Amino acid sequence: MPPIINVQGLSKSFGAVPLFENISFTVSEGSRIGLIGPNGSGKSTLLGILSGHIEPDAGEVATRKYIRMSHVAQESQFPADATVRSIVVAAAQAGVPEGEQAGVVLETLGRAGFQNFDALAASLSGGWKKRLAIAEALVQQPDVLLLDEPTNHLDLEGIEWLEELLQAASFACVVISHDRYFLENVANETVELNRAYPDGLLRVPGNYSSFLEKKEEFLHAQARRQDALENRVHIELEWLRRGPKARTTKAKSRIDKANQLISELADLNSRTRTATAKIDFSATDRKTKRLIELDSVACELGGRTLFSNLNFTITAGKRIGLVGPNGSGKTTLLRILRGELPVSGGTIRRADFLRIVYFDQNRVLDPDVTLKRALAPESDSIIYQDRVIHVASWAARFLFSSEQLNQPVGRLSGGERARVLIAQLMLQPADVLLLDEPTNDLDIPTLEILEESLLEYTGALVLVTHDRYMLDRISNVVLGLDGQGGAEAFADYSQWEAWKDERQRDEKVKSKPAPAARSQEAASRKKLSYIEAREYSTIEERIAQAEQVLREKRTAFEDPAIASDASRLINAQVELEQAQKAVDDLYARWTELEAKTSS
Repeated sequence: MPPIINVQGLSKSFGAVPLFENISFTVSEGSRIGLIGPNGSGKSTLLGILSGHIEPDAGEVATRKYIRMSHVAQESQFPADATVRSIVVAAAQAGVPEGEQAGVVLETLGRAGFQNFDALAASLSGGWKKRLAIAEALVQQPDVLLLDEPTNHLDLEGIEWLEELLQAASFACVVISHDRYFLENVANETVELNRAYPDGLLRVPGNYSSFLEKKEEFLHAQARRQDALENRVHIELEWLRRGPKARTTKAKSRIDKANQLISELADLNSRTRTATAKIDFSATDRKTKRLIELDSVACELGGRTLFSNLNFTITAGKRIGLVGPNGSGKTTLLRILRGELPVSGGTIRRADFLRIVYFDQNRVLDPDVTLKRALAPESDSIIYQDRVIHVASWAARFLFSSEQLNQPVGRLSGGERARVLIAQLMLQPADVLLLDEPTNDLDIPTLEILEESLLEYTGALVLVTHDRYMLDRISNVVLGLDGQGGAEAFADYSQWEAWKDERQRDEKVKSKPAPAARSQEAASRKKLSYIEAREYSTIEERIAQAEQVLREKRTAFEDPAIASDASRLINAQVELEQAQKAVDDLYARWTELEAKTSS
């Protein structure tokens, strides 16, 4: 079966800087491609080209006829007066038959977790705006979904929701992400866009772990090739220095071969020359062990209790991962710790002359200030760990070129702005580091360097992040806020998840309707006929069974054993489509019956 998207010889540059050159790849049915690469490699640009929003400099993108494609950009922007419902309804009108639109809209918003469909989109938190953008794309019933950093702004619960959605999806998807656990759980292929590879990219079937294994094998083989080539070139250069006379065909051929080897080695050296950011936070020499103590601390905002009776001590060397759903008070707690907000109850004690450094998730930088002034506000040099460093050298440490120094900060990418903020923080020795979503927009190599620096940091750390890999690796204690006023400390993230799941099970048991409530429910069901009432009482169970069948059919379709057997592959695809239709029909019917019971 031909691919859905076929990309051949694609090239794109901005100014004199090439992002990628002559790359080719395909997107097939059932593909869940995780697209990774260093900042500036052109990942977002590539997605823009696939969606048709950006024109390539060279090459072509061929798509199957009548293909439907949806694109979710990094930043989600909605009209100021638009509601959740109106945005999804408008998107549905673009590709859903008129008679099916109402049911598809309700089903999509329900699956995305929305309850107030008339809420203004502009009033939503970053995480719910991201959910809305994904719902807007899903309602168009795409054959291919393009997602650019979809986990940014989503809380951990939202990321798990998106993982489950993509795992069960019938459409193909290409996802740019730096979330390594997300890639591990979602991708069945991984593509790294990087000029270090001869073809401009490396594509490996399987999850992220499989990619790392194959990448290591490739780089090891490439390094062996580079060593062998250097030896060959050294021998040929010695021969050329002796001044061979190119009078014979054999001598001419060897000279040509020597030049070819030298050119090949130069190309290999230029591709494999990599630079990494140098991140190193400085702790103070404070000997005090207890830095911040919280005694029965409570916080209320807008009449709502975010957390109460919070007892916690932050000591030097403690690395706290702060987790909880969006709106549970994570950022608010960081602002309380740094003394920016008062507590509603209890007491908070800080050590004398405590030095706290705060990383703001909103990337607050003056867009008109040049990169040079953002890195070195007062002169052309900075002082770091008692050493004077010129601003150009300091910028190079964070992968900025000297040509960028006079560029306004507002023109930098999200990842570049994050590196500027980290550079500023490194100039401030700290007893306590408060980091609010520092991983957003950072590429995976920079994330790994940031993790190493935080592991070596000897002060105290409070980290808010949706990156579960970083949480597991960095934190030695997890503080969970449940969003309902409760807080609890755990040894690691898996303990927090187990506790959260147990709470949710308990709440489901408590929410079972009492006899009086059941009689009201029965009264509402009187609006259904006898047959409809029986159908309604079992529809959730039948949906669960149908979704299980769908998962089994998708697994069978993705089985490599049938990839070369055309008849088995076609049968598997037919069964998959039938299973998907059964699920869709059940959800549509559920929506109809729900509408009757609530009318």
